[in-house]
Amino acid sequence: MAPKPGGGYPDVSACVAVNEVVNETMRTEQLDAVRSDLAEEQRALDDVVAPMSDDEWQLATSSPGWNVADQIGHLTYFDASATTAIASPDDFHAGLSELYEGTGAQGLDQYTLGRFRELAPREQLSSWRKSRRNLMDAADSLRESDRIAWYGPSMGAASFLTARLMETWAHGTDVVDALGADRPATNRLRHIARLGFMTRRWSYTVRGEEPPAGDVRLDLTSPTGDHWTFGDESAADTVRGSAEEFCLVVTQRRHVDDTSIETSELGRHWLLRAQAFAGGPSYGPQARSS
Repeated sequence: MAPKPGGGYPDVSACVAVNEVVNETMRTEQLDAVRSDLAEEQRALDDVVAPMSDDEWQLATSSPGWNVADQIGHLTYFDASATTAIASPDDFHAGLSELYEGTGAQGLDQYTLGRFRELAPREQLSSWRKSRRNLMDAADSLRESDRIAWYGPSMGAASFLTARLMETWAHGTDVVDALGADRPATNRLRHIARLGFMTRRWSYTVRGEEPPAGDVRLDLTSPTGDHWTFGDESAADTVRGSAEEFCLVVTQRRHVDDTSIETSELGRHWLLRAQAFAGGPSYGPQARSS
């Protein structure tokens, strides 16, 4: 450590305190950013859903057995669960036991979507809006140091809200695809790209596998043309391409072979298993060419 101007050495405790303040500020800014972007992602999907006709709510989506209404119903149920996880962890854990018992008796779809499916389309829209509004109210109480229980491992506050943003965007993709609508990509995808990178090990763990030795670096092009990089610069393997396509792959909305993403052997091995969400092992779509 170099001496400060005027002679002598700086107070180590003061340096530590300054670093803690800086780190705390950065974490707070990250949490505030994802909070804001989650709300924006919800509004963007609302802009797609609000004008739909009753018939469009019934359009089939790429998820087997699910229509557009089911995609919104899924968000409604799990946004409500997320609200409970934040506001009342004990109630969330009790609900988790009920979920496992209920799905054993009637199946996951009926348990989580049954009541929503009984509503008329306008009521479904209102239900989703209420659920996500409650989530955002609960999210306002979060601090960067909080950890929230969920269906997989517990998560820090920023990661937890990022997961809700990812779910909103991913299920919104299913809705947009079913409608044949256009939804421009935004830089909110950076949150999902980071989550996709962070869950590389999880993508193997959830399948009972060990990740192959070696590191993978991401070099992604953002919707505005910037480069987003994640991982060690010295990594021998790199995944390159569109941030939007990468997010589609890690949320299992596209097969990597149906994108222009460039992969190394190690990167492809990962992206064939990539799973940026909690729950049991899930497998995305087959390549269209297969």
